[in-house]
Amino acid sequence: MALTIATVNVNGIRAAIRKGMLDWIEDAAPQVITLQEVRAPDDLVSDLLGEGWFIAHDECSAKGRAGVAIISRQPIHSVSSQLGGSAYNDSGRWIEATIDLAAGDTDDSASHTALTVISAYVHTGDADDADRMEEKLAFLRDAIGRLTELRSAGGHVLFTGDLNVAHHEVDIKNWRGNIGRAGFHPDERAYLDELIDELGWVDLGRSLGGDGPGPYTWWSYRGQAFDNDAGWRIDYQIATPELAELAVSATVHRSATYADRWSDHAPLSVQFDLPED
Repeated sequence: MALTIATVNVNGIRAAIRKGMLDWIEDAAPQVITLQEVRAPDDLVSDLLGEGWFIAHDECSAKGRAGVAIISRQPIHSVSSQLGGSAYNDSGRWIEATIDLAAGDTDDSASHTALTVISAYVHTGDADDADRMEEKLAFLRDAIGRLTELRSAGGHVLFTGDLNVAHHEVDIKNWRGNIGRAGFHPDERAYLDELIDELGWVDLGRSLGGDGPGPYTWWSYRGQAFDNDAGWRIDYQIATPELAELAVSATVHRSATYADRWSDHAPLSVQFDLPED
């Protein structure tokens, strides 16, 4: 069974839909999409997306900020936005849910036909502001702790979202000019080293996307960043090894032109070939 999962920072779902997000969904036809920077209340998210979606959404308590969601054509359950105790309650930065990949399995979250998906929106951080930087590092630290718990429980786990970290030099065009800055700081990158190199999770965008440089997923709206492909690869799908074995392709849906963009991020989709029952 083919399953396509996409992740994208929409930079405000209302603006993204006005600019063509729904057309992209129709063309790309992912069955599951994880969203970041939704920046809308719960009831509006459902109205904007229309019928046919199961939705898990964590709205940020600060109006017009953050917000993460998982939307799926298949039923979802076991939804949680808890990470690191109460530290991130109502922050709109973490949501996880079990997605049923076959009808009739809604009561069996440990089944091989179920998948735990996370949508995360990591803080931007600021290397010149110790408090903001520690906030980001603490989130990454707590995320790895939660991912380790989920993996130890068995079953497939997929960690997606805008992590606001370029892992390696090939993940950022101007890496020399960003050494030590937020987004390419060694303390941030060390957490991805831990998750991928030490704990064995698989960065599907890199493993299926080639050695790089790129493909990038974010370009500043300023200057000629998009036209010059001066981007960052900061949007990820990171899988447990068993799930990674089922991944067959990854695509960054970069808009054809600057004018066609409906977000400053491009969606990253991964196609999985799941075994039939």
